[in-house]
Amino acid sequence: MDIGYLPLEHSHKMLKDLVPSMTWNGKQKPEEWQKDARAKLTELLGLDEIEKCKAELKMEIEYDKICEDHGCREIRFRFTTEENVTVPAHLLIPNGADKPLPVMIGLQGHSRGMHKTLGRVKYPQHEPPVDDGDRDFAVRAVKEGVCGIALEQRCFGESGSLDEGVPGCRQIAMRSILMGRTLVGERVWDIMRCIDVIQKYFTDIIDGEKVICLGNSGGGTATTYASALDERIKISVPSCAVCSYADSIGARYHCECNFIPHIAKYFDMGDLCAMVAPRAMVVVNGKDDTDFPLFAAKECVAVGRKVYDAMGVDEKLVHVVGGAGHRFYADDAWPHIEKALKAL
Repeated sequence: MDIGYLPLEHSHKMLKDLVPSMTWNGKQKPEEWQKDARAKLTELLGLDEIEKCKAELKMEIEYDKICEDHGCREIRFRFTTEENVTVPAHLLIPNGADKPLPVMIGLQGHSRGMHKTLGRVKYPQHEPPVDDGDRDFAVRAVKEGVCGIALEQRCFGESGSLDEGVPGCRQIAMRSILMGRTLVGERVWDIMRCIDVIQKYFTDIIDGEKVICLGNSGGGTATTYASALDERIKISVPSCAVCSYADSIGARYHCECNFIPHIAKYFDMGDLCAMVAPRAMVVVNGKDDTDFPLFAAKECVAVGRKVYDAMGVDEKLVHVVGGAGHRFYADDAWPHIEKALKAL
C-alpha cells in the first residue's frame, strides 16, 4: 500500500509540480506583463529595502596603469553602492582606443574572487590554471575590442570572503533574509550601481549605451536577475545558470546565496529570460553540466522565447550549448555577442 512520500521526496515533488503564477499567459501585452513582473521581482529580491540604504554615488581610482600581461590599460577603482559600503572593480581598456567602447561587466561564480576575471591566479594552491573554463572574461573582452570590468560580487574575494578567498556566503545570505533582503538582490544592486558609475565617471572611455553583462554559474545567476530588471543591460550572457529551480538549486546542494524566498510561487528562470526581451540574450549551458542540467535549461529558454516571439525578436534569444560541463564557452558565445553589438 502506498501511503505517501517521505518529507524530502515530498518537498521536491511539490516544487516540481508548482506552476508559477506570474508566467506570461499570452493574454496580457508582453510589455505590460514585464512591468508587473519586474515590480514583483524587485519585491522578492528585497531591492526596495536595499534602495533605502542608497548612498551618494562616489568613485575613487586607486591606480591607472598599463597592464603588461594583457596589453591594455587597467584602472582599479572603488565605488559606493550603499551607505558605508564600497565595491572594488577593475576596468581593462584595449590599447589604442580612440573613442568610447562597449563594456562587458564580468561576474565570477562561486569562487575566490574577481582576479579570475582578470586572468590572474591569487591562490595557486587552490585554483586551476587561469585559462580553465574561459573564466578570464575581462581579458577576452579586450581581445574582442571592448572594455572589460571585473566586478567583485558580495561574499567573493575582497567583498566578504573568509581565509584565502573561500566564499563566505551563508552567514551574509541568512542575515540578509532576516532583514527582508536577499544576497542575490544585493549583488544585482551592485551591478546596477556599477552601471551608474560607467554612465557618470567613464563616459570618455565607455559607451554607456552598450553594456554587456556576462557571468558563469553564480555570476550567471546575478547576470540573469540583473538583466531582467535593468534595461540598460543591452546584451545579457548568463552561463551555466539558467535552469529550472526544481532541477537545479532545488534538486541538489547549492550555496544559500542562490535562494530567494517565495520566488518559485511566481516565477521560474524562463520567466526571467522573458523579462529581458526584446534585448539580446545569449544563454550558455554545458551539455554535461550536472548542476544545471541541459534538458531543464532548454525548457526555460523555451518559456523565455514565447515573449521574444510575441515581440517579433526571436533571433535575439540565442541558446549556446558547450561541449562539456560547468564552465563558460567563450569561442561559442562571443560570435553571438559580436552580432548583437553590431545590431545596437
